Amino acid sequence: MASEAKAISLKQLVQNEDLLTGGHRACAGCTGANILRQIMLVAGKNTVVAGATGCMEVITTIFPYTAWKTSFIHSAFENAAATISGAETAYRALKKSGELPAAAAQAERMNFIAYGGDGGTYDIGLQSLSGALERGHNMLYVCYDNEAYMNTGIQRSSATPFGAHTSTAPAGKVKQGKPQDRKDLTRIMVAHNIPYVAQTTPFHWKDLATKVEKALSCDGPAFINVLMPCTVGWGFPMELGMQIAKDAVETNFWPLFEVEYGKYTINKKPKERQPSAPWLKQQARFRHLFKPGNEKLLEHCQEHVDRQWEALLTQEAATA
Repeated sequence: MASEAKAISLKQLVQNEDLLTGGHRACAGCTGANILRQIMLVAGKNTVVAGATGCMEVITTIFPYTAWKTSFIHSAFENAAATISGAETAYRALKKSGELPAAAAQAERMNFIAYGGDGGTYDIGLQSLSGALERGHNMLYVCYDNEAYMNTGIQRSSATPFGAHTSTAPAGKVKQGKPQDRKDLTRIMVAHNIPYVAQTTPFHWKDLATKVEKALSCDGPAFINVLMPCTVGWGFPMELGMQIAKDAVETNFWPLFEVEYGKYTINKKPKERQPSAPWLKQQARFRHLFKPGNEKLLEHCQEHVDRQWEALLTQEAATA
């Protein structure tokens, strides 16, 4: 049961081995590498990782090098969930037949984790992910959501927010960034009726660590959506990544919540909710929204955040 997992202390985490080595090729200020490190500190060595093509795969596994100290399988953009579900199935089959290698057979727990960006999760890999969750594999899928196809040129994805400037939804004379609101993938995952679904950020390390432990303790599939501020694609100074992640929660743009067997829990309710505009203004991708004549676009951004937050409050109350 996911709810049986206990919160992890910083003292515990720092004693664990760092399973993602330094010297990888992440951009300066990348929050994605931090996300991977935090998750693997919780998961430990008895973990099989599948990584979809994307930023985190490219920075950690350019041949002939690897930053991973665990098993790592590079999958195509669209099938990381299928890959890790196959590895999990093979493990169960070998365990049942008594053919597991000695080290694996002695492990108290074997974890199966797939990583994908929003391009490989919200879009290209959604079919593969949905199938793996429906089949009920004992696996964790982590989406590191930087809200665009950053690795291939900052093209818009269905995770890209309304109004954001990207190379394929540029702000110019005809349009002012992406004209659609972003897809609510986390709630789509909830609709699969799996044991555990959650949202978090790399800034909220204890929240992230606790949710990973809960997800790995599940009997069945789990999904965690982690906001990944991107200094290159979002356009903010490289030292501000964690602050941007923190403020995304304080504005309710990215609420911290979890859904355990259908029960919603909001993990943080800002005491004084901050408006969206100052947070947006820190990012170059939204710079055009602050030009005269675009006031309605800014209002739309705030109204969307407010609607989503109210819907989340309603869902928490309804499942209490």
